[in-house]
Amino acid sequence: MAQQHPPRNAALAHAGASIDAHLLRVLTTLVAERSVSRTAIRLNLSQPAISSALRRLREAFGDPLLVRERSGMVPTQRALELREHARNALEEIDRMLAGPVAFDPSSSQQTFHIASPDYLAMSFVAGLVEHLRREAPKARLVIHPLSRDFDYERALANGELDIVIGNWPQPPEGMHLSVLLEDELVALMGRRSAPASGALTLKQYLASPHVVPMPYSMAQRGVVETFLAGQKLARDQRVVVPYFEAAPYMLVHTDLIFTTARHFAEHFARVLPLAVVQLPLEFPRMRFYQLWHDRSHHDASHRWLRGLVRMAAMHLAKAAPAGGAVDGAGAEAPSGVENEA
Repeated sequence: MAQQHPPRNAALAHAGASIDAHLLRVLTTLVAERSVSRTAIRLNLSQPAISSALRRLREAFGDPLLVRERSGMVPTQRALELREHARNALEEIDRMLAGPVAFDPSSSQQTFHIASPDYLAMSFVAGLVEHLRREAPKARLVIHPLSRDFDYERALANGELDIVIGNWPQPPEGMHLSVLLEDELVALMGRRSAPASGALTLKQYLASPHVVPMPYSMAQRGVVETFLAGQKLARDQRVVVPYFEAAPYMLVHTDLIFTTARHFAEHFARVLPLAVVQLPLEFPRMRFYQLWHDRSHHDASHRWLRGLVRMAAMHLAKAAPAGGAVDGAGAEAPSGVENEA
């Protein structure tokens, strides 16, 4: 019976499994020097070590690679073909071992993806885009909305998103976190409905109709509902809206109340006939933060992006009206921790 040889693809697969960077360097040097002794000197190895490597290469590729002629050793056609592939592979390996490439925002054409509800005033997004256009004019930014059925943790893990901006009372575990700003809660009302004293009593607050945003996470309550439930109190949620930006427009000619962060309320009080009113309860401060996955924690471009987001938050805090209570960005930290070790 005739001997059956393994298919060429199988032989190549076997060769790939037995070839390493050392053998690739020996191969390229042998083809260039056409001498075992000169290759040994160039690679600072012994001649037996080079002879052993050549034998392994011949077995792996099923080709003599170097053959003896009257003028000395000459590479086979197969060896010449392999040399180019080996050079390319070694260049890739060298690039891998050289470490991360420095990030240059001024020339980067990278696309960044940030997901955020609209509870931060548009001045924050405008400031972020302004910084982006100034520092990275060729880069792209895609801002994604968040919804109840959107799995942002999975999107961060698989690279669909770079950053998620949130303000849930309990940030998800296992994510890196950086506080962007902390802000007090106030009531936003139509000027005609606002109390002359500039503050609401607890009875007024609970009895009044409220416009409330639809939760952005099925797993967590918002800051206001969490606090009220802890106090065994409940407000009259008369209108539920999918977008924060829609709520202020519903206050102008109604008796509705919208409980929100001061910076958001002050922004709309400047453009609509609305009043910012003190709340009757000591609500916890609303904390806004950016979240990201460990896969991108050390990436140079991602670190730059996080810095850009923090810068936009700091400018928002500085722009707060006198008497406001907005604190700027803090240090990066793992989820639930204030300062990174």
